[in-house]
Amino acid sequence: MQTSVIDRPVAGPAPVSRSRPARLPWLLAGGWLAHLLLRLWLYRYHAGPVANPDEVGYLLAARWLAGGPGGDYSGSTFYQGGYPLLLAPVYWLSTDPVTVYRLVSGFGAVASASAFPLAYLVLRRLALGRRAALALAFVAGLAPSLLLFSGLALVDAVLPTLVLGWLVAFHDLVNRRGVVPGVVAGALSGLAMAMHMRGAILFGVFVVGVLGVLVFRRVSLRAGLWALGAAALAGGAGMLVNARLKAALYPSGIKDLSGLALERVTGLEGQARSLAGAAGQIWYLVTATWGVAGIGIVAALVVLVRRGGSPYRVMAGILLALTLGIAYASSAALPDEHRVGNYAYGRYLACVAVAWTLVGLVALLRSRRRTALALASASAGLLALSGGLAAWYAGDRLTRYTYIAFDFPEAAFLSGVRDRFDLVGASVAALVLLAAITAASLVRTKTPIGRKVAGALVLAFALAVPNVAFAADIAPKSAPARGNDGLPRLTHGRVGLDTRVKWNIWVHLIHRVHWTEVERVRPSDGPLPEGLCTVVAAPEAGAPPAGWTVSGRGQGWVTWTAC
Repeated sequence: MQTSVIDRPVAGPAPVSRSRPARLPWLLAGGWLAHLLLRLWLYRYHAGPVANPDEVGYLLAARWLAGGPGGDYSGSTFYQGGYPLLLAPVYWLSTDPVTVYRLVSGFGAVASASAFPLAYLVLRRLALGRRAALALAFVAGLAPSLLLFSGLALVDAVLPTLVLGWLVAFHDLVNRRGVVPGVVAGALSGLAMAMHMRGAILFGVFVVGVLGVLVFRRVSLRAGLWALGAAALAGGAGMLVNARLKAALYPSGIKDLSGLALERVTGLEGQARSLAGAAGQIWYLVTATWGVAGIGIVAALVVLVRRGGSPYRVMAGILLALTLGIAYASSAALPDEHRVGNYAYGRYLACVAVAWTLVGLVALLRSRRRTALALASASAGLLALSGGLAAWYAGDRLTRYTYIAFDFPEAAFLSGVRDRFDLVGASVAALVLLAAITAASLVRTKTPIGRKVAGALVLAFALAVPNVAFAADIAPKSAPARGNDGLPRLTHGRVGLDTRVKWNIWVHLIHRVHWTEVERVRPSDGPLPEGLCTVVAAPEAGAPPAGWTVSGRGQGWVTWTAC
């Protein structure tokens, strides 16, 4: 493979009028607005959490951080406070659950749409011209990884944008050697660590990366220390917030994912499970980006292993380390829930999907014909190898275990199969799209706007076709029917919740009961606490105690009222 994959010197962009830089902010603002409106339209009917217990876990934390009532989320995964801290101001505007959720959805849309201008900056750091960078960044902003979670109360709505901003700041720290980008990169690292385990991997990669460039004198000691100091300060603040949150909302402890990860990585079977799960995540990353992320990964590997200096070597290593670290660590910590998604999952690496897509697009645009074909072939090989390893380890569990459609939106779109996991069908469709996008990148038409810009526009169009088709696929076809959802209707007073009520009921109640903390009770163990107004009991609780009357019934619950 030729050595000029992503950093081959190229001719500068065609001469432009002096008015173009003045138009740039308006173009970026207009593109950002278009992305925001698309996301608001896609999630216009969402009025409450659908991805639970995750969404309610974040919303509960945000409500408590805003000074509202908490709740008992003991025994669940710990939903860290970095992301809820960003949501907390929403609860100062309203406490109504529907209004809160719509505002949170809007916040996620704003954060996700902001990936477009940051993607533009990433492409500019890769020495792409303004017009080419605008076109490719706009289309990359339509990526499934950015659309899927933008309207949900999930940390995934903001992580991809944070990662892009972090990459730009880290690049500027290394290549421009400024204190300010180092502080920004460090602060974003600390914020990410306070948000999710994926952020802890990002934080670790940042610290090791800064120490590495300090050793090799790629940055000044002053800039490096400022960067590490900002990371330590932000990370320390996040740890304090998380400690208080854990004590308040998880009084009986959390699900010990760190312990599970440690147990896995110290045993052969656990290592096999972790590595196979990581391979499944890599497969999903390549497949869900129509093979383009695979091209980016291969190009970064070439930059790392070839001889000679490259201005992109540090960033290639940083992004690879982040990706592989997330894939491995998340697979090691993921409990075996007897679901297909335990073996091939796309959500955890969605935060780096756009970054790899951008690298892949630049590699295609910069490469000669033979190199582009070699990159596409290597991406296809990576898809086949990672998917094959995941399928080999999982075996019949891919068909025997529970299939949850929420885990496989891109795979279902590619294969057309909605009720089961079709790894082969999704892979074949992704390879077809990879071939089409690669073929588009080989178009070198001479036009008044220049060959490079014309090539970028053709490539952008080729990527836009599947991205827009996916957006149309997930778009709501009509307004959902509004009716009784089968949950208790509570409006006032203190509320008690029988510990035997199933989780899919009490999770929703914790979100909907916004005026007081839902108290855990066990009616069969003795008298109910004084002052309770309503108790949501399990059907097996029997008749209510004296002074209480049955006020409602549903599937898996019965309400008693005393006021």
